Amino acid sequence: MLLLLLTGVYFLSREAARVTMVETGKPRVVVIDAGHGGEDPGKVGVNQALEKDINLAIARLVEEKLRDENVTVVMTREADQQLGQADGGSQKAADMRERCRIINESGAACAVSIHQNSYTEPFASGAQVFYYETSAEAQSFAAIMQRKLAEALDQDNHRECKGNTTYYVLKKTSIPIIIVECGFLSNPGEADLLLTSDYQERVAQAVCEGILEYLDSDKV
Repeated sequence: MLLLLLTGVYFLSREAARVTMVETGKPRVVVIDAGHGGEDPGKVGVNQALEKDINLAIARLVEEKLRDENVTVVMTREADQQLGQADGGSQKAADMRERCRIINESGAACAVSIHQNSYTEPFASGAQVFYYETSAEAQSFAAIMQRKLAEALDQDNHRECKGNTTYYVLKKTSIPIIIVECGFLSNPGEADLLLTSDYQERVAQAVCEGILEYLDSDKV
């Protein structure tokens, strides 16, 4: 398949996405976005873990699992970096614009942005999924993912997927996209778990299964 290189990030061309659709009957192309990176660490855990590192580790595992299922994966970043060119403005804003550009030009069926959560009190825990609240497709995707995460990680997690209208990556993208907050770095136990390879593997497997179920649904 044709891959283009721009600003150090590989992304799938529209032509390659069309070929995938023809071969499989459905657009088996997915964007995996590892949040933050470079000088933007994201949340800092109570154990000093950096969100950006956990996000990328989980995103890479999801990528590997999806490729094993013959899904074409577009990664917004594959290294510890911020994207885009600030050109005298905010690097964070440039990074977010570049992520959205990659997602919008990918030709993908859906996108998942991997993040970690935080709260002012240490008791908060559990994975939660966010979607753009006016998108019925994204809501369906989010509900599937929320269920998969609870089944795999904590069946006592009764959080529900939540609509949002303010997150930039949800507002500025044109395909069904969800944000997966894998856990709370403000919770000592969960923060430690999120650093272990075993737990990252479990999270990635749940995310992969959620994506596959959505791709196989009648929503795509």
